[in-house]
Amino acid sequence: MTIARRIIPVLDVSDGGPLRHAVESADRARRLGDECLATFPRALQPLIPALDGVARRWLSRSSSPYAAEIAQIAAILGIPGVFLLNSTYLWSCTAVAKEEEGVPWLARTLDWPFPGLGRHVNVVRARAAAREYFSVTWPGYAGVLTAMAPGRFAASINQAPMYRRTRHNWLRIYDLAANGLNTFANIRHMPPDQLLRQAFETCASYSAAKEMLESTPIARPVIYMLAGIMPGERCVIERTETGFQTRGDKTSSANDWVPARPNWEARMSAEHFLRLSYEEAAARNRERHEALGGWEGLLSQDGFAWVRPPVLNPYTRVAITMSPALGILRAAGYEALDSGLPQPVTGVCEVRALPA
Repeated sequence: MTIARRIIPVLDVSDGGPLRHAVESADRARRLGDECLATFPRALQPLIPALDGVARRWLSRSSSPYAAEIAQIAAILGIPGVFLLNSTYLWSCTAVAKEEEGVPWLARTLDWPFPGLGRHVNVVRARAAAREYFSVTWPGYAGVLTAMAPGRFAASINQAPMYRRTRHNWLRIYDLAANGLNTFANIRHMPPDQLLRQAFETCASYSAAKEMLESTPIARPVIYMLAGIMPGERCVIERTETGFQTRGDKTSSANDWVPARPNWEARMSAEHFLRLSYEEAAARNRERHEALGGWEGLLSQDGFAWVRPPVLNPYTRVAITMSPALGILRAAGYEALDSGLPQPVTGVCEVRALPA
């Protein structure tokens, strides 16, 4: 089958940031919102406005520096779900930071259940106090999941494992609900994707970003992948709300702690949520991060040849490679078009920005 591949737009939102992005791409944001929310179970769809209201109340009480901006975006788009999608990051991902000829590179896939994310992905150029950065994102979204700041650093987010109070497969729903209730009732820190945005806006170096991402309290556990511009500047930062563990070797990650920790369970897809055991979930995550961490090709030359099973999976939506030292970012969107694995639905978008 011949696929007509879209062009990923590169948009300059230096003056206005995500709010300007939402204004200029409002129609695309509404189409994407409709596609994403249509995947919610039919029984839950009438509850989306109520869930959106809960997310809005939580964000207004949190330490989010962007809550007012998100409220403006929601008012502009006029659709339910903007607060909900901006206060959660229910994504699975695989990422690696490695060096090629002394230059750090970062590669990652974003694996999400929502169709349309690969078709509608954008790259935006933003500018703040610490100079410019390029973010792979969507109109209506205020945080940062994947970005590159030329001459400074590149970073991405992976969802962390889930804290378990129980062990049985059928009690995962209870643990998921208990974790969410605890966040809503007791946690007032900023979401981890908003902290990453703040790092790109304010940190002038890899070391400054590393310190901020390690030490700033966050609302939910997360895994940050960080790469700088000098040899040795690469690490994985595994975060809980107030704690961290950082490793500078074996810098690949999926959605589990490395090594695993008691009472934390590797993330899994929705279709496996009630089926996989602890051990099976851990094994699937280990396969992904070891496959990408052990890939011997060149990110600088081999395009997206590394996007193959098990890294490529039914929920892969975007693949990205970045080198902040060289000022290079490449991105491609993926969608599941038939019963097989996702395929590229965009051309490769390449940004080359000379480091300041």
